[in-house]
Amino acid sequence: MFTLDDLKHRMDGAVSVFQHGLRGLRTGRASIGLLESVMVEAYGALVPINQVSSISAPEARMLAVAVWDKNMMNAVERAIRSCGLGLNPISDGAILRIPLPNLNEERRRELVKIAHQYAEQARVAIRHVRRDALDRLKRAERDSVIGQDESRCLADKVQKLTNDVISEIDKILLTKEAEIMTV
Repeated sequence: MFTLDDLKHRMDGAVSVFQHGLRGLRTGRASIGLLESVMVEAYGALVPINQVSSISAPEARMLAVAVWDKNMMNAVERAIRSCGLGLNPISDGAILRIPLPNLNEERRRELVKIAHQYAEQARVAIRHVRRDALDRLKRAERDSVIGQDESRCLADKVQKLTNDVISEIDKILLTKEAEIMTV
């Protein structure tokens, strides 16, 4: 069987993945989360950028990447340019400075669409957790582990939890959408 705490934990995991995905969307302000998904080819393997450098946001519209091994500078610069975020790093020898250009209206709308896609993926993951729980309830009821009334009561609690978590996703999405669309 399962507990509601298990379900809540699994649903919270989906929300966490959703929030992590949103951190990678540009909002016009510098955020070190923007570069979290960038993978750098280092020493014959692809590694996350934070394993070969430190990232900071010294200004509201600037990121700074301090590469620990100076031989990796070109690889990190290439990875940032090719990551699809439209960033253009400038090397000043020891540090890569990445100015964040203003987002135009069209790009903002594209980012909002991407955020909506992330939200829908999170909602689907939540529904999968719900479906799994309801299947377990039906199995338990069929095997006479629990009664029909208890099964219905638990199914109602599962649905309420699902609705609560999906509304949490919607709130997070609205916040991110406002952040992206604000000039």
